[in-house]
Amino acid sequence: MNTTPPRFRGVEPGAGRPGSDDLGRQQERRRGAFLLTALGLALAASLVLAVGIGAVRIAPATVAGVVGHVVLGVPGTPPGTGSEVAIVWQVRVPRVLLAALVGAGLAVTGATLQAMVRNVLADPYLLGVTSGASTGAAAAILFGVGAAFGDNALAGSAFVGAMGASLVVFLVARAAGRVTSVRLLLAGVAVGYALYAATSFLIFAADSAEGARSVMFWLLGSLSLARWSSPLAVVAVVVLGTVALLLVWSQRLDALAIGDETALTLGVSPTRLRAQLLVVVSLCVGAVVAAAGGIGFVGLVIPHVARRHVGAAHHRVLPVSALTGAIFLVWADVVARTVLQPRELPIGIITALVGAPFLLLLVRRFHAASA
Repeated sequence: MNTTPPRFRGVEPGAGRPGSDDLGRQQERRRGAFLLTALGLALAASLVLAVGIGAVRIAPATVAGVVGHVVLGVPGTPPGTGSEVAIVWQVRVPRVLLAALVGAGLAVTGATLQAMVRNVLADPYLLGVTSGASTGAAAAILFGVGAAFGDNALAGSAFVGAMGASLVVFLVARAAGRVTSVRLLLAGVAVGYALYAATSFLIFAADSAEGARSVMFWLLGSLSLARWSSPLAVVAVVVLGTVALLLVWSQRLDALAIGDETALTLGVSPTRLRAQLLVVVSLCVGAVVAAAGGIGFVGLVIPHVARRHVGAAHHRVLPVSALTGAIFLVWADVVARTVLQPRELPIGIITALVGAPFLLLLVRRFHAASA
């Protein structure tokens, strides 16, 4: 049996009216292509501008010149002073790239989770992956766990914790033989609360004010670990691979979002697909959280913004979510590291200040729709 479901009515606007179906699809494709192009240009501009903003302001032309000299091998001496070149290439470019990758990863996994569990309030925190990473990071910071990872002890311990939490959630969810959306929700919430309690216990057991402060800063998200080293490279490979794979599975996600019965009719096994998606999402969220800590609301807010502009079909939602999430987190990081200079705010505070009002508006809209 072909496991790739055919396109079905209800996903593409204009479906069901033969006279307008092709025209409607062409208009949707043109609008989608225009939006993706605009978002791609906005992301490129954001990357250049964000690199130049900080305690030392650097002109966009200088940033572009330094990057062009290093990456493209443009001959001649790079523009700017030696310190500006070092700030741009060694400090800010890795950080801004990590922000874009983390934002894209959280956004696409949020969209995927919302389809998996058929709940518009789902986000990467839901499955306990973030809590598992936090427990692993707390153990590394406070007790030196993960020393075998060397310089990557924090990221390595966080990733191991994230994958361990995912495994527990999966085993609990399939205890009765089927991985359903309700079981995933309940298992994720239960494991998340248990690991949050474990993290709190580690903080109190360590009896270290400085260690507790470091853990709390990391729990709220930080991009200060960004370097031209393995964490950034791993995050890039994992996030880009996740986006590509989810795009291949976009029609299956459409079927799963409608309902298990529809998915079965279209040749998709909901249990198998949820298990596969859980592995992919866990790997992506684990890598992202291991590199940047717990950053909330991106996976909740961005998919809703994407659906509002391109509809519910995941072949459009996923790339728009990735680009929008990348742009959003790049600018959230700019605010986090400049609003209280020379101090740096945890980036999770900025995303929460944006996401919490959005969540209230979403709840209000649901209430108005049900009234």
